[in-house]
Amino acid sequence: MTNIHAEDRPTRWPAFRHRGFTAYWIALVATGFAVQILTVAIGWQVYELTRDPFDLGLVGLSQFAPALALMLVTGAVADRFSRRWVMAISLVIMAGCAALFALIARTGMSDVLFIFALLAVFGTVRAFYNPARQSIVPNIVPARDLANAIALNTTAHNVATISGPVAGGILYAVRPDLAYLVAMALLAGSAALVLRIPKAAHRAPIVGASWTALSAGLRYILRDKIVLGAMSLDLFVVILGGAAALLPIYASDILNVGPTGLGVLRAAPAVGAIGVGLYLMTVPIRDHAGLVLFASVAGFGLFTLIFALSEIFWLSVVALTIVGGCDMISVYVRSTLVQLWTPDELRGRVNSVNQVFIGASNEVGGFRAGTMAAFVGTVPAVAIGGLGALVVAALWMRWFGELRRIRRLDSP
Repeated sequence: MTNIHAEDRPTRWPAFRHRGFTAYWIALVATGFAVQILTVAIGWQVYELTRDPFDLGLVGLSQFAPALALMLVTGAVADRFSRRWVMAISLVIMAGCAALFALIARTGMSDVLFIFALLAVFGTVRAFYNPARQSIVPNIVPARDLANAIALNTTAHNVATISGPVAGGILYAVRPDLAYLVAMALLAGSAALVLRIPKAAHRAPIVGASWTALSAGLRYILRDKIVLGAMSLDLFVVILGGAAALLPIYASDILNVGPTGLGVLRAAPAVGAIGVGLYLMTVPIRDHAGLVLFASVAGFGLFTLIFALSEIFWLSVVALTIVGGCDMISVYVRSTLVQLWTPDELRGRVNSVNQVFIGASNEVGGFRAGTMAAFVGTVPAVAIGGLGALVVAALWMRWFGELRRIRRLDSP
C-alpha cells in the first residue's frame, strides 16, 4: 500500500495541510477581532471625552500615519529579521497597549492627549506587524496552495470586520475596560500562536541600512510590470470607486431607510466578499487569472454605478453585495500575484509599500468622495467614481499587458 503523507492528501482547504498555517490563521482571526474591538472602543471613549467629530478622524489617521512615515523601515525589518518574531513582539506590545487602555478606562483618566499618544504607539507597532504578517505566508504555504491561503486570510479579515465592531460595542456597553481586556487576551494569545509557526528558511540578509537597501522594495515595484500593475490598479480603483464614506447620505436622504438601513448597506459589501471568499476556498481560479482580475474590477465599477443611480433599497443592497464580491476576487488575484512575483528577500519591503497603498486608497478615496459630493452632489460623485473605475480597468488592460496575460496563480 502506498504511504500518503499528510501534505499530499487531497483536502478542501489545502493551505491547512501545511505545518504552521493553522496557528497563523487562528492568530490572524484573533488579531483582526482584537483590532476591531479596540478601534470601536477607542473611538467611543474619545468621543465621550471630547464630543468632537474631528477627534474621531484622528483615531483613524493615527493608525495610518505611522505606516506611511515608516514605510521603508518596517518592510526592511520584516526582510532582515525573523518574521514570526517580528509578529510576536509586535503582538505583545499591542497587548500591552490594550492593557494600558483598560487601565485608562478603569481609572476614568480624561487626558485625551495621552490616549492619542498611546494610539500612535499602537499604530506604529501595527506598521511593523503588517508587512511581516503578509510576507510570512509564502514561507508557510507553497506556491501551489498560496491562492487558497489568501482566500482563507481575506475571508477571515472580512468576518472580523463585520463581527469585531459588534463585539466591541457590546463589550464596551457592559464595561468599558472589558473591551480592552478581551482585546489584550486575544493579542497575547495570537503572539503565542505565532511562535508555533515553523522557522522559515534562511534569507539573504539586508546589508546595512543604506538608502539602496531600504528602497529596494519600492524600486522593485516600479520595475516589475505585474506587481506595479496589480498594486496601482487597486490604488486608483479604490480612490475613484469607493462609496463607503457617503453611505450615511444615501441611507438618510436618498433611500430614506434610517440607521438600520445604513447598517445593512455597510454590511452588504462584506457579506458579498465573504460569500465569494468561501467559494474561492473550494473552487480556486485555475486559468485566465489576469482576465478574471480585470473582469472583477470592471464589475466593481459597473455595480458602483448601479448603486449610485439606484433609489430602490433592495437594488442598492444587491449592488453593494456584488461590489463586495468583485472586490474579493480582485484582492484574491492581486494579493496572490504580488506574493508570487516578489522574491522572498524583498517581500517585507514590497508589502510595506502595498500596505500604504491600501491605506492611502481608502483614506484618499473617502476624501475624494466627500469633496466631490460637496461640489457636484452625492449621486454624481459616486457615479463618476464608478465610471472612473471602469476607465481605469480599460486603461490598465492596455498598459499592463503582462498582467492581463497571467493565467495561473500557482506559480510565478
